[in-house]
Amino acid sequence: MKHNNKYIYPKTIRVSIDGKRHYDINDKEKLPSVTTILSKTQTAEKTEGLRKWRELKGELEATRIVDESGARGTAMHKILEEYIKGDGYLDLTKVGKEAHNMAMKVISDGLCNVTEYYGLESTLYYPGLYAGATDMIGLHNNRMAIIDFKQSNKPKKREWIEDYCLQLAAYGMAHDYMHKTQIDKAVIMMCTPDNYYQEFVIEGEEYRQYKYKWLGRVNKYYEQKSRTRNHNEKTKQSS
Repeated sequence: MKHNNKYIYPKTIRVSIDGKRHYDINDKEKLPSVTTILSKTQTAEKTEGLRKWRELKGELEATRIVDESGARGTAMHKILEEYIKGDGYLDLTKVGKEAHNMAMKVISDGLCNVTEYYGLESTLYYPGLYAGATDMIGLHNNRMAIIDFKQSNKPKKREWIEDYCLQLAAYGMAHDYMHKTQIDKAVIMMCTPDNYYQEFVIEGEEYRQYKYKWLGRVNKYYEQKSRTRNHNEKTKQSS
């Protein structure tokens, strides 16, 4: 797989504001991350589902599962990134070994269809609205696509991954704004610890619908933020 440096991606700093990830863009503005917007605007049904899951598992076990999944996903991403760049990376921990096997599955079943890449862990942003870092921008089956690597503890149905699809649509829109591209394809490459690989391709009308849905979530986020700010100002004035 060859690297094409056609697009120059900015260097940014990740910062935490009120416990949520933001990106410092050229010391000019701090924009909420795509994942911050998604978490702040998730449905009451999803929030309740997560609460019930934690209650069912117990707080300690739920935290262990979340932390281990996060570590496994981080390790898998690192292995894939170093492989794509032609470097090596070795993690001999239990989680690292699992992540290595998962990464090899993504390479054999997914990355085999990527012939060229433009960026890895590249920062993309839409001025005044949001920012984020996508795993890869590249040619997937000869079409430019936003590509994301996901670890999952179990296989996923397509209807369960809407937020992943919105995330990639957000990155695609930001890339189009920054680099005058017309991306209309996103690919999610997902693997479980027992090496079950899934690939979800979002394109055409489905991709366009996710762009519209994403803009709705952005609007909801800023409306909520405005209401909170107005409430806080009124509270200060009355105290």
